[in-house]
Amino acid sequence: MLRVALSGGIASGKTTVSNAFSELGVPVVDADLLSRVAVQPASAGLKKIVARFGNDILQDNGSLNRSALRTIVFNDQKARSDLEGIIHPEIRKLTDSALQIHQREGSAYAIIVIPLLVETGQAGRYDHIIIVDIDRQTQIDRLLQRDGGCLESAEKILASQATREQRLAVADDVISNEGSKDKVIEQVKRLHEKLTKLAAES
Repeated sequence: MLRVALSGGIASGKTTVSNAFSELGVPVVDADLLSRVAVQPASAGLKKIVARFGNDILQDNGSLNRSALRTIVFNDQKARSDLEGIIHPEIRKLTDSALQIHQREGSAYAIIVIPLLVETGQAGRYDHIIIVDIDRQTQIDRLLQRDGGCLESAEKILASQATREQRLAVADDVISNEGSKDKVIEQVKRLHEKLTKLAAES
């Protein structure tokens, strides 16, 4: 089974693209969703986070207080690195487990949505990489429209992520999301045919 990573900057349209693949019957594994599973109450991930940051990052019901944890790591690079060192391996384990299930089910390929593919140095783990690409101004406009906030905060978020050039440098295929949703779906359908053939040949 071909392992296909799907990535792109914030507000680039990764969900639109992954949903289009899903509608074609392609299994989709979403790292963002798995990041929540990784810190569920009683999970190994949450226990490791508590061991590092203390019980103050727990809510009364034993679940993770994301706001408290965000406050701790926001301006502390060491704390952020420690957190990433706990969370990312847990997400990778969950991703691999999900992919094994899809492989047993006979899927030709699976899409793995990884927003921070470049930032976490995971490009080499996958057989094929798709980048959802938009120009910077469109990205900022969509981010402000989706999440609100101000231009300064949007630019800070973009500055904290990999650059457009860094993402495109690892891409095997690029989906442009500067046009309509229909144009995106057309690109996904073409890629689906290509990836199905690639999977059959591998």
